[in-house]
Parts: sequence; structure tokens; C-alpha cells
Amino acid sequence: MSKVLSAVAWPYANGPRHIGHVAGFGVPSDVFSRYMRMAGHDVLMVSGTDEHGTPILVMAEQQGVTAREIADRYNRVISQDLVDLGLAYDLFTRTTTRNHYAVSQELFLGNYNNGYMIEQTQLVAISPSTGRTLPDRYIEGTCPHCGYREARGDQCDNCGRQLDPVDLIDPRSKVNGETPRFEETAHFFLDLPALAGALDTWLEGREATGLWRPNVIKFSKNILEGVQPRPMTRDIDWGIPVPLPGWEDNPTKRLYVWFDAVVGYLSAAIEWARRSGDPEAWRAWWNDPEAVSYYFQGKDNITFHAQIWPAELLGYAGRGDRGGEPGAAYGVLDLPTEVVASEFMTMEGKQFSTSRGHVIYVRDVLERYGPDPLRYFICAAGPESQDSDFTWAEFIQRNNSELVAGWGNLVNRTASMIHKRFGEIPAAGALEPIDEELLAAVRGGFEVVGAHLERQRFKAGIGEVMRLVGLANAYVSTTEPFKLKAPEQAQRLGTVLHVLAQAVSDLNTMTAPFLPHGANRVHQILGGTGEFVPMPQLREVDDLDGGPAYPVIMGDYSATPRWESRPVVPGTPIGPPTPVFTKFDPSVVEEEIARMRGEG
Repeated sequence: MSKVLSAVAWPYANGPRHIGHVAGFGVPSDVFSRYMRMAGHDVLMVSGTDEHGTPILVMAEQQGVTAREIADRYNRVISQDLVDLGLAYDLFTRTTTRNHYAVSQELFLGNYNNGYMIEQTQLVAISPSTGRTLPDRYIEGTCPHCGYREARGDQCDNCGRQLDPVDLIDPRSKVNGETPRFEETAHFFLDLPALAGALDTWLEGREATGLWRPNVIKFSKNILEGVQPRPMTRDIDWGIPVPLPGWEDNPTKRLYVWFDAVVGYLSAAIEWARRSGDPEAWRAWWNDPEAVSYYFQGKDNITFHAQIWPAELLGYAGRGDRGGEPGAAYGVLDLPTEVVASEFMTMEGKQFSTSRGHVIYVRDVLERYGPDPLRYFICAAGPESQDSDFTWAEFIQRNNSELVAGWGNLVNRTASMIHKRFGEIPAAGALEPIDEELLAAVRGGFEVVGAHLERQRFKAGIGEVMRLVGLANAYVSTTEPFKLKAPEQAQRLGTVLHVLAQAVSDLNTMTAPFLPHGANRVHQILGGTGEFVPMPQLREVDDLDGGPAYPVIMGDYSATPRWESRPVVPGTPIGPPTPVFTKFDPSVVEEEIARMRGEG
């Protein structure tokens, strides 16, 4: 049994999340975490809402409220969406807790004391019309390295190079299009050149495993070329104070939101441990070299997870060119085992754009269609290793022809025949070769599907499950149990239905990481009681250090079933089944497209 940290990207709390977001960080991390628990590993799945930085401040000013009110509002909205989607976090928290402030400041001080947080001056972009500092990501221009016309002020998404806004050709504000002016100010920089050697050694070791997705390791190595010190403080009044004399009382200097956001993986683990009753429990996932950690996000965040966060950890441990000592509070912290970055999902051929209304929010899909079709679509057709496109036509088609007509039909016809002919799971008589073949094929799925999920190959995993569903449906067509009506055929009928019940039970175990809601319904159809797989809960908690109360996602996953075949029990009562999944009328495709155009 391994200690497995499932570190899930932190959704930004300036609005509800759309389906492209959860396709990148949410559903993939949950499928992986649920499977690893079923495989017997000790999983700690953590995340929360990312709540500092300029976008929330700008929104607050526009609405005439405080930044905290914006963060509170969308922390609650996002938390509810994720728990309804079934994401089984051990703790989903937020970055405005006092615990998170303290952990972030400790990481900053550890890097500072070891010489990896250096004070320098830089030119910062100022909005001429407001006099406010423009954050790097609010500035666009042409990349001086590759000529990409929509490079951001912090990096070019085309070539991966780290940038400063002043480097951009023809820089412009994304807020109002004006050309910024630049003024000099002092900030603390993470000395990436002094950590580049250690980062390169780490990445070489990761590449040697052959486990990282090729696009991720390639991008990660590319961004090390020509690396420069990167500012880790900002001119802003919404964020974590800089914990140094002369800085901590400065109302307009704060830690960079991306410095503290990645610290959230550690602070959430520490908060979880404190809430569990063993404040040191987090160390089993962070201080043990044998523990493994997987970081889930979209490809636009690779820089922060394959460079900035590992550099913070290396600097805190004193493992760069300047040497140093591990921070006394946390010691040597484990580097990521793998950065699991998905590609982008588009919608009906276009990029998601909240401002243009080209978007569909998680809440809307959950309310109209439930979690199963969305989770299934993301697993079967999501942006796992290449960009993918969400279309309403494919969403409805996959639900109707695969979930309903494939898996749901197998469950319902099996349970219906058992209910009508026996009222309970029948005992099996002598097995014929066709029976043995199906049972062996399905049992073999545990190894095949499990190997895919362990390597985050969700598309291949769900594809194999549905292939086995097809074999089981073909078995029904071949054996024709609905024709076995003569008294002398009763034993053969019982054997066929027993084999089908066993196949459905095993396949339900395999679908559980992908479709936990549906798995619980199938469990009940097969005569089970209670939950088959544990589900997350939204709980109201007090801040551990005296701050305001807030909602968290937590759960008790100790009853997670094992990833193995469990013999069905003859005599288990089977009632009349209800449909597992809902078939949608194809007309909803045009309805949704019209709604997207503002016609609905």
C-alpha cells in the first residue's frame, strides 16, 4: 500500500466553473483517486478555491463589494458544484484561511532564509486611466521570442517562455485595451537560475521513468531554457502579507497569488491533518520519499506545477546552488511524482469564453442532465492528451447510445429477467464454455482497466469497460434467456441469469471510479443496501485559527470497495428495476444551441 497524494488544481473564485474546467482538473483527478483507493492505496485528495489576486479585486470594485465577499460567494458556489459532481476530496478548502496564510509565509521565509528569495527592482505595468498596477496576466502583446500575438505578460502559451510585461511587443491592457506605462518598484524574486540545476536534475529523473505524458515533460523542459528570476510579490492590497520587517505592514505589497496558490496543496494537507485529530498526519504524504504525488490541472498551468512549485520546494529544502537548510517547520518536502496536465476542451468548435457567453457552467449541466452523462463524456471524449471539442450532439449521442442503450440496458434487462423469473439471484448450475468465456473476460477487465487508470489513461479505461459491456450484451443475444421458458430449461435459465448478475456486478465495480452515482444505483438494483462507493459531503466548519467559518468538502472513504470481483449471493432479492440512466430527446441539442446563442 502506497501513500498517494492527489493534488488537484485550485479553481479560481471569481465565478462559477464551466465544464472545460472540470474536464481538466476535476473529473480526471476523481477517477484516479477513487481507483487508487479501491486498489488499496492510502489516498489524500486535496484542493480548494484560489481566492487572491487582481481579478477578484477588479470584480469586487465593479460590484461595489469587498474582495472577501466575492471570494465567499464563489467559494460556496464552486464547492456545491464539485460535491454534486461527486468529487471525493478528503479536503476541499480555500486560500483565505489563516492556516493557509501561515503555511504560505513559512514557505516564503524558508526560501528567503536560504537565499532563494532575492529583492530586486522591476518595471511594473500601470494603467494610465486608473493608476492601478496591471497584473501580468492582464497584459497581452506579441512574444519577442516566437512572434505569437496573444502572449501574456507572464508567459507565452505558444513557446512556453517566461516573460515580463515589458518584454512584450506592443503591450496592451486586457481590461480596456490601453497601452500601459511602466514604473520601477521593489519586489522579491524567486531565484530560478540558482534552482535551475536542481530542477533539471529532477525533470531528467522524471523523464527517465517514461511515465509523464510526452507533451508535459517536453513543455516542462523547454521552460527551463533561459530561465530568469521570477517576482513572487505584487503591488496589490488583496493577498497574503509579505512576512518581513518593512514589508508585512505595507498595505500594498502582497505575495503573488501563484506563489500562495500552489502552497495550497501543502496547507490543505496540514489543515486536513489538524481536522483529523492528528496534526502531524500530513507528513506521511509529504516527508516520506516513498510517498507518491500526482498533480492534476490543465496545460496552461504546467509552468506553475513543473517549475514554480518544485522550485519553491527545492529552495525551502536548501537544495539549489546556494545550498541552505531545510525549513525547521516542515523539513524536506516531496517533489511531484507526476504533473498530470490535460489539454484544452473547446465547445462547439470555439474556445470557452465567459465574457462572450460561449460557455456552459457545471451547475447548468448538473441540473438539466445530472452528473453521470457529464462525467462519462469527459472520461470518454475529454482532453486527456489532445485538445477535444464538446458538442451537444455528441454529448446526447454518447449518453443515449452508450450509457443508456449499452450499460443501462444491460443492467435493466438482467435485473428485470431475474425479478420476473426468480425474484432473487438464482444459483448457477453447470457452466458451459460460453458462460466461462464471459466471466473470464470480465474478470480480466480488473487488471486491464486498473492498469489504464493507474497511468491516468481514462479514455482507454472506460473504453475497455464499455467493450466488456458489449460482450455481456452479446452474451444475452446469444444465450437468449428470454426464450428459456420450459420447465426443463429452468436450471439453464438460472445459470445464464446468475452469470449475467455476476458480470453486471463486476462491471459495476469497474464503472465506480468513472460513474459513482450510477454505481450506487446499480448496486441497489442488484439487491445491495446503502452506498456501494462513498460520496463526498459539504460541511460548514469554523476556521481553525479564529477566522470566519466556511464550507469544505470532506468525506469518509474508509468503506470504499476493493478493486476485485465479489461473488454475487444466490437468494439476494431483486425487485423491479428502475432505469439507471435517462435517455434524452435529440431535440435538446437544438434547444441547448439556441440557449447558448441567447435565444432560449
